[in-house]
Amino acid sequence: MATDVEVPALGESITEGTLAQWLKKPGEAVAADEPIASLETDKVSVEVPSPVAGVLTEQLVQEGDNVAVGAVIARIDEKATAGATAASAPALAAAEATTNPAGAGETPALRGDTTAPVAETEPEEDHVTTLSPAVRRAVLEYHVDPTKIRGTGKDGRLTKDDVIAAAEAQKTEAPQAKAPAAPAPAAPAPAQQAKAPSAPGERKEERVKMTRLRQTVARRLKEAQNTAAMLTTFNDVDMSAVIDARARYKDLFEKKHGIRLGFMGFFVKACALAAKDIPAVNASIEGDEIVYHDYLDVSVAVSAPKGLVVPVVRNADRLSFAEIEKTIADYGRRAKEGTLGIEEMQGGTFTISNGGVFGSLLSTPIINPPQSAVLGMHRIEERPVAVKGQVVIRPMMYLALSYDHRLIDGREAVTFLVRVKEAIEDPTRLLIDL
Repeated sequence: MATDVEVPALGESITEGTLAQWLKKPGEAVAADEPIASLETDKVSVEVPSPVAGVLTEQLVQEGDNVAVGAVIARIDEKATAGATAASAPALAAAEATTNPAGAGETPALRGDTTAPVAETEPEEDHVTTLSPAVRRAVLEYHVDPTKIRGTGKDGRLTKDDVIAAAEAQKTEAPQAKAPAAPAPAAPAPAQQAKAPSAPGERKEERVKMTRLRQTVARRLKEAQNTAAMLTTFNDVDMSAVIDARARYKDLFEKKHGIRLGFMGFFVKACALAAKDIPAVNASIEGDEIVYHDYLDVSVAVSAPKGLVVPVVRNADRLSFAEIEKTIADYGRRAKEGTLGIEEMQGGTFTISNGGVFGSLLSTPIINPPQSAVLGMHRIEERPVAVKGQVVIRPMMYLALSYDHRLIDGREAVTFLVRVKEAIEDPTRLLIDL
């Protein structure tokens, strides 16, 4: 008897997702709790585990389809065995060859299949590399063989960066591969022969459906612009004191806590200190009421493969530097792996976004509703500044505070940003609560 695989609960207020990728094919053996598909929700990717051990017999939806929570997407036959699966493989291959003769001579990845066998130099175990749509596009663009690339993603899957790195290595090795005497030319691969070179000046277009995450980000950002009376105030901060503190204590800090001392801990603590003086920055509007929070839950913008996500550091005002840095480092790692949970993305009261890691000098960040303010950090750049009548070179950073003018007055916004500046330029204030 077959067991249904249902879409699991995806989090509060989330009723559906998009089936982004099948991780198993019909006829493949699966273990209990082994992921068989990846779902994309409005905020994160969620893997769908198999409820039982057996063989995947049916896929009831296709990649790209929207599926509701509780919907049946596949069936697992508990009585089937791996041996039966292996025996059925030739039949599946023959059926594929009959229905898709045009694919002859192409690797499975270049045909658009989601899996490709690994290189012959790998162990003889039945190992496959799962290719996402983005990786498949990169494989086609860079003309590399995915079967000869070792993936660095979760469970050994290929990432786009793996493909790009392999392409760069291929370019480097190409000149060295030339022998002094040219051997007899070998027959080129049919798939590569069939690919005609692009004509000079040819103009191309590619249409790619927006991911559910990107659609949600676009909708929420536009809602923020349409709803809030947004305004941005700027200041710059001398990072000398923080840089000196990190240089003095980074080794001791890492030795004691097992984590590097970064800049974010200083800014989170500085915002917590400033929010005590200007509570409106940590408040929100609900209907005709203002909700003030006696805690600071900081949404920290983190870059993920499918877009920007904002996991929340809970009770950041009560955490130590080490606890803040450990939490942010963990979020950053899991954002890249796509393993952040829905509950970790909800409920922030204030946001910090660090565009400086990408080289941004200045920006006007958009608030994250229902929050009323967001702090934008930028790159540190040595600039000439006047100090006590003398022009000196200092490591400076521009700060930007975007805020909802319906709730926060200009005086409050400027005062908050000045408090942050003072705490960063004199970190002792963070210890004595000034």
